[in-house]
Amino acid sequence: MKFGFIGCGNMASAVINGALKKGIVTREEIIASVKTESSALKVQDTLGITCTIDNLAVASQADYLFLAVKPQFCEEVADQIRDSLKKEQVLVSIAAGKTLAWLKEHFGQNRKIIRTMPNTPALVGEGITGVCPDDLVSQEEISKVLSLLGSFGKAAVVTEPILDIVGAVSGSSPAFVFMFIEALADGAVAEGMPRKQAYEFAAQSVLGSAKMVLETGLHPGALKDMVCSPGGTTIEGVNVLEKEGMRSAVMDAVRACIAKTRKL
Repeated sequence: MKFGFIGCGNMASAVINGALKKGIVTREEIIASVKTESSALKVQDTLGITCTIDNLAVASQADYLFLAVKPQFCEEVADQIRDSLKKEQVLVSIAAGKTLAWLKEHFGQNRKIIRTMPNTPALVGEGITGVCPDDLVSQEEISKVLSLLGSFGKAAVVTEPILDIVGAVSGSSPAFVFMFIEALADGAVAEGMPRKQAYEFAAQSVLGSAKMVLETGLHPGALKDMVCSPGGTTIEGVNVLEKEGMRSAVMDAVRACIAKTRKL
């Protein structure tokens, strides 16, 4: 079985690395294509897989073909490879904003297609990916793709309307979290903590807090209340965040991302 990747940037590399580490695929089963010879050589050196600049070579060999290019290049790639695709091939799209209807229009109405939305924490094995298959994809094929995408974190099937929301709540949100970590550290630095140490304490606190949400199953509000002692320091900070509109700002940011995605 062959797994092909048209485009081999961060997300494709995360899929490949995760699948290789978990032993789901072998290097001999993977082929990728990139734009330049120098990039192809770099991919071969870093991932140990076959890499070419020929999209058609990848498209014609792959049983599972990952479309891992930026949304603005999808139409160009579709025009290149459409006639080289095999009937039973599964096309897995990582391109934001390209709906199943768009993909079928450009790659073929009878094509088996799965839309996905991973996020950058996949690069450290802690990603989460929304997966939306069309009606032509079998349960066995869905399970195979879930296994691949789950090799670098978590993966779950969602409906297509939810996938655009996934793009914001997990795809874009790492940037918001990085800003929050930076702001936490800046506050500590302003009071005298060395910056490197401030980043470490802030980042570990965010990591631990996220783990508490996932592992305890408690509502985030309940976990917040556990930290807020009566008359204590934490409730004073929470009061400031509420007064400055933290919740509404984050909600507006998520909704802005979703609106932008729907226009792609």
